[in-house]
Amino acid sequence: MLTQYKEKSPVRGVLFDVDGVILDTECLYSRFWMEACHFYGFPMTRQQALQLRSLNKTAGQEKFHALFGPTADYTTIRQKRIELMDAFVEKEGVTAKPGIYALLDALDARGIPCAITSSSPQQRLESYLTPLNLYHRFVKVISGYDVPRGKPEPDIYLRGAAELGLKPETCLALEDSPAGILSASRAGCLPVLIPDLDTPGEDTLSLLYAKADTLADVITLL
Repeated sequence: MLTQYKEKSPVRGVLFDVDGVILDTECLYSRFWMEACHFYGFPMTRQQALQLRSLNKTAGQEKFHALFGPTADYTTIRQKRIELMDAFVEKEGVTAKPGIYALLDALDARGIPCAITSSSPQQRLESYLTPLNLYHRFVKVISGYDVPRGKPEPDIYLRGAAELGLKPETCLALEDSPAGILSASRAGCLPVLIPDLDTPGEDTLSLLYAKADTLADVITLL
């Protein structure tokens, strides 16, 4: 099902977040953020873990201090989260979200280019997407480490549109997190929310071009 909040606009390109949009990995991030925090004595809840989605390092550190005080070091805990999650993924792998192949086929059929605009590092994006035959489907793969400021700042979506040779206002930006939607909105893109682990708040809904239940529903916007 698709809910459109704003008047239909021409779509010339599509920019994809990865975790929680293309890959069913946000549940893993939440799990291992909690485990890493508990390892260092900070009792993080699932709802608190969800608040870290797509945040850049500065915003992540601010969130940790707000939740647990000045002794909670984002970099240290994040490194533990990476260690725990990498061990799990090496053994179990990751899975694609429903509708991704159908949407990419529809984009190919219409000649609409697409790019990845993810906070994750390039090496991780390639290692996660390649076994699923997805990495090569994108014209560009842009990491949050490739831009000066990560989400929720607009840099990665401005870069994504520029790499496709398009204006941001002609690009759908597919996201699952409030920080990602804010980033896309600030860039002037057409933000589309595909909810993953929680229900969006009114502040997020107010920024949306559309909301889709699955990636396949996005096809109707093309």
